[in-house]
Amino acid sequence: MKVLISADMEGTCGVVSWVHVMPPEYGDGGEPTNQTEYERARARMTAEVNAAVEGAYAGGADEVIVNDSHDGMRNLLPDELDRRVRFVSGNDKPLGMVQGVDLDGVGCLFYTGYHAKAGTPAAPLAHTWSGWLNDVRLDGVSTGEFGINAAVAGAYGVPVVFVCGDDKAVAQTQGMLGAQVVGVAVKEGISTFAALHLHPARARELIRDGAERAVRDASAATPWTLPAGCRVELDFDHQARADQAAFVPGVERVGERTIAWEAADGKAFGRTFRAVMKAASIRMSP
Repeated sequence: MKVLISADMEGTCGVVSWVHVMPPEYGDGGEPTNQTEYERARARMTAEVNAAVEGAYAGGADEVIVNDSHDGMRNLLPDELDRRVRFVSGNDKPLGMVQGVDLDGVGCLFYTGYHAKAGTPAAPLAHTWSGWLNDVRLDGVSTGEFGINAAVAGAYGVPVVFVCGDDKAVAQTQGMLGAQVVGVAVKEGISTFAALHLHPARARELIRDGAERAVRDASAATPWTLPAGCRVELDFDHQARADQAAFVPGVERVGERTIAWEAADGKAFGRTFRAVMKAASIRMSP
C-alpha cells in the first residue's frame, strides 16, 4: 500500500503565529523580517512529517509520498526528509493539497500539521483555505480543509486514516470522517494565537505511533464521498469576491457574500472549488 501525506503547517507543534508559517517578507531595508521563526517552524514541520513516514513504514506501507500542502507549497526541507520518500512541492497543482491521491496504489491519506476550520474558537491559526473564505458547507454541513480534501480523495477511493495537529482540528476531522481516523493532538488551543504544546520530541513519538496504527488498520477504512448533486455553499468576507466567483460556470449568487453550486462528485467539486477560489482572489483595493 502507498501512503500519501498531505503536509500542512499551522497545526505543527510550537506554531501559534502567522510569523511561524509565512515565508520571509522583505522590508524597505531588504532584510528578512521573520526568517528565524519561519525556518524553525519549517524544521519542526519536516520532523513531524518524518515521524509520520517512519510510522507508516513500520505499519506496513510499501511507499510514502509527501505532498507539501501549505501556502506556496515549498516549505518542507527536502534534504531533511526521510530518504525513502518521494515528495511533491510547488503551487497550482491540479489536486491541490491532495496531489498524488490519483497515483496507482495509493491506499490511504494522512493529514499532518492540520488546523481547525475558519471561525473555530480557541484554535490556533484556524482558517479555511484562505483568510477571506469564512465558511464552506457541504449539504449544509460546515467543514474545513479536512473535509474539502477528504471529498476529493474519496472520489479516487482513498480514505483519510490519520490526522495530527491541534486538538480542535483533530476533533473536527474525526467528527466528520469517523473513528477510522487516528488522531494525534500535538497542542491544545488557548486562543487563535496561543496554545499549550507537547514537547516536540514527545509530539513526534505520538505521531510515529499513531501513523503505524493507522496503516495497520487502513484496510478497514472507507473513503468519504460526496453524494451526487451535493450542494456546496461558500461564504466570503466581502461581496466583491462573490461578484467574481459568480462568473464561474454553474455557480450562482445566493446571498450578499455567498455563492453555491451542485457538485456531481468529489472530482467535480474540487475543480469548481479551485476555480471559484481563483476567481475570488482579487485585490480589494483599486
